[in-house]
Amino acid sequence: MNQSQTSIALPDYEVFAIRYASRPGDRQHNFLGGDPHDAPMEMDYFVWLIRNEQRVFVVDTGFSAEVAAKRGRTFLRRPIDGLRMLGVDAEQVEDVIITHLHYDHVGTFADFTRARFHLQDDEMAYATGRYMGYRQFSHSFEVEDVVGMVRKVYEGRVVFHAGDAELCPGITVHHIGGHTPGLQCVRVRTKRGWVVLASDASHYYEHFQTRRIFPTVFNVGDAIDGYRTLEQLADSHEHIIPGHDPLVMARYPPVSPELEGVAVRLNVPALPWPPD
Repeated sequence: MNQSQTSIALPDYEVFAIRYASRPGDRQHNFLGGDPHDAPMEMDYFVWLIRNEQRVFVVDTGFSAEVAAKRGRTFLRRPIDGLRMLGVDAEQVEDVIITHLHYDHVGTFADFTRARFHLQDDEMAYATGRYMGYRQFSHSFEVEDVVGMVRKVYEGRVVFHAGDAELCPGITVHHIGGHTPGLQCVRVRTKRGWVVLASDASHYYEHFQTRRIFPTVFNVGDAIDGYRTLEQLADSHEHIIPGHDPLVMARYPPVSPELEGVAVRLNVPALPWPPD
């Protein structure tokens, strides 16, 4: 059976980006080595929802209002409230993919009371190992999040992956590294083809398009190699969804007029860009 025949047999999923926080910023702080252009470059924070009639997966769990205040972020809504607007009850979700353990990707995991958490072996080893003794690495973690996830391991609720893995037909995770040693992206089959949720493998479109890197990075070489992996997994550049770019909200249609600025559909083609 060839690849096209295999893909036809796979189920399709809806995919959504849900915006829960933001922060102002400028270009020099979003590129390793800075940037010569003195221009604003804001950052959005997302969680993602993957679903069809049979399955629901949540990708990452964001952070709380308390952490937003501590870190100077603009908190817009609880991630579980964004999910609720799309008809998903966090307490009923059975599968959560954690792309990595930074504070803005795992912070409200306790709201998902029934979930299994899918995580890379390398990420847990990193977040509990020797490098957390260095501030330049540990500052992106909240220790209580890490300790809480360790507790989930002892409860039997963490599903570890060592590299690439199929979670179910049409949904796979892929080890990227770079930003953190255990960073993973998520590949999803949709009606428009294979969509890749890059998470922090590419914070902005510009990162993978120009081979530049966000300053928070563990291994520069792995981060650059990761862009090629994203491109190999996705059907096109238009199928790669960066982890923090406000352009995601502009390039994809809102779920409904009421949810404009809150949630967009990623399983449909991107809108023309730049707009007319």
